[in-house]
Amino acid sequence: MGFPGTWMTESESMVYRVVPKCACSTIGQIMYYSDHGRFYDGDIHDAEQGLHKWGIESSQPAIEANVRAHRSFAFTCVRNPYTRILSSFFDKICGIQRNGKRYRGNLVPMVIQKYGIEVGDPENGFEFDQIKSFRRFLLFARDTIRFRKPMDPDIHWSSMSGHISTFIVNGGRYDHIFFTEKFNEGMQVVLDNVETPHKVDLSKVPRFNESEGHGPKRAHPVEDYFDDLSMHLVYEIYKSDFDLFRYDFEDPANKMPIGEIDLDEVHAKLGE
Repeated sequence: MGFPGTWMTESESMVYRVVPKCACSTIGQIMYYSDHGRFYDGDIHDAEQGLHKWGIESSQPAIEANVRAHRSFAFTCVRNPYTRILSSFFDKICGIQRNGKRYRGNLVPMVIQKYGIEVGDPENGFEFDQIKSFRRFLLFARDTIRFRKPMDPDIHWSSMSGHISTFIVNGGRYDHIFFTEKFNEGMQVVLDNVETPHKVDLSKVPRFNESEGHGPKRAHPVEDYFDDLSMHLVYEIYKSDFDLFRYDFEDPANKMPIGEIDLDEVHAKLGE
């Protein structure tokens, strides 16, 4: 199976396991800058050179050799499951993608038809009942993850534990896992542990939010989207994410972690 979702600098200074909706655009750009002294012009997910990616066949031998020998500092980044699934809804279900179309072709029409959600459109200023539609989307996300129906789960709402585990199961080991909510603090730990061709000053790095501005703005506080049933569904889908990465299931309003991540526990539980 190898190391899907894994990126590595060309200088092999660091290895990163991408977790969608967890600052991956910014992290990729920092990696690119640390090698080349400039940011990639465009969405880093589109870059086919300047960064090793598992999705690029010619990069696979270099990534595999590095990760199996643990030659470089390896890390990933996580995010509160409540804000992550909300972000996935607004970006992938409601938003217009950078190609000017809806995400994954017939995905959105299918969810509208089968689950009765609304997504709004740019012409009407994305006016729709966000809370009602999000809760119906949550049922759809649960069905894809638990029952693989009406489709397999999408990478943007499948669990962080699932993404992170493939790296461990196939022979990798993380040196650091940090929180999107404490981004600069966590990314600085990475930079302090690696030698890069170009020095990165995190205070001067812009946030590369490639999904911003293509869909509706969130109209309510996070907690308003989650009633008792929604919280139950979120816990059913993301129990291991809450437990392993120390997020507060009881309070959707609290996006901050409530403890530190135990790397040994992560490797033990996700390496089974």
